[in-house]
This record gives sequence, structure tokens and C-alpha cells, in this order.
Amino acid sequence: MGYTVTEKGTVTIPAEVRRKLGLAKGSQVEFLETDQGVLVVPVVPLKKLMGIDRGRKKLVYEMIREIQEERVREAVEE
Repeated sequence: MGYTVTEKGTVTIPAEVRRKLGLAKGSQVEFLETDQGVLVVPVVPLKKLMGIDRGRKKLVYEMIREIQEERVREAVEE
């Protein structure tokens, strides 16, 4: 099924796609050209990302510790 581009360049995003992407009135999207076509990517405001890592704090600290240990091992090997 195709969609019509209006004189002003707008296209209606189908409701099913809007639901999947979490788009609502006022949401912003970016259009990214790829070799396979054009991707429609939701723009997530930074304000929505505040505190997103609260539940993963322990995991983040563990990953940082592992990276630091790896750097020390690599430095000793040189």
C-alpha cells in the first residue's frame, strides 16, 4: 500500500507504525538514508532519558570495572 505526499511534503504515518514507534502528537522523527532505503527514526528528547540507567547502576559499575582491569592488563603486557 502506498501513501500520498501532500503539496507541503507531509505524509500520514500509519497508526500501527506510530504505535510501534511510540509516536504521539508533537513527536519528532528523523529520516536517515541508507543503501536499503529511508529509515524513520524517533527522536528521543534528552529529558526522557534522565534516570534511564537507575535500574542498571550495578551493571554499569561492573562494566566500568572490567574495562579498567582490561586496560591494566594491556598496559602490563606492553
